[in-house]
Amino acid sequence: MDRKTLRAARRADASGSGPTLEEREPARYPGAKGAFALFGEVLLTGLLITAAGILVITLPAALAAGIRHLRRYANAEQSHVRTFWQEFRKALPGGLAVGGVAIALALLLLLDIDLAGSGALPGGTVIAVVGWAGLVVGAVALLVAAGSWTPEHGWRAAVRGIPSALAPDPIGAVYLAAAAGLVAVVTWMLPPLLIAGLGCAAFAVMAVPARRHR
Repeated sequence: MDRKTLRAARRADASGSGPTLEEREPARYPGAKGAFALFGEVLLTGLLITAAGILVITLPAALAAGIRHLRRYANAEQSHVRTFWQEFRKALPGGLAVGGVAIALALLLLLDIDLAGSGALPGGTVIAVVGWAGLVVGAVALLVAAGSWTPEHGWRAAVRGIPSALAPDPIGAVYLAAAAGLVAVVTWMLPPLLIAGLGCAAFAVMAVPARRHR
């Protein structure tokens, strides 16, 4: 084998697009070999999600498109930015309904937490705990639904599939809750970190289910 052919074979082996040079199991995510490149793609995904979800009500559609974008990158498939925007437009009609419901529930829970903290309600501590727990559960449900969305089946199937997606892997739900908490904490500390937080949340949605197949 000449030097040029060997270099081409090594590139194909590293990317997962061709035969391997040594006998081993294929990589789970062949496109995510380089840590620095993966980190850059996570940040780019966070930027795209932030730009598309800037109105908040559009955030579910932005998350769905961003998770699919990152999944294509990790699988060494074509992951152009224009594909993200195409899928965002497809996810937007149903995503607006999901976003509207999510905003209404979040505002209701935040109101309960605020009232509980003011002492105007009896059992305020319990109400506050239930309110915060509701916010966490809602955030996890939103991430799972966004990760399950496909152009073929739409949002109705994604939302209905939330219990079946979480039931086999309760630890995975805890990881997603931690990812949602990370977004809230880093944004509270420094608002521009929202970009990195959303990118990491999208990465968590993609990577957490893969634990069951390792």
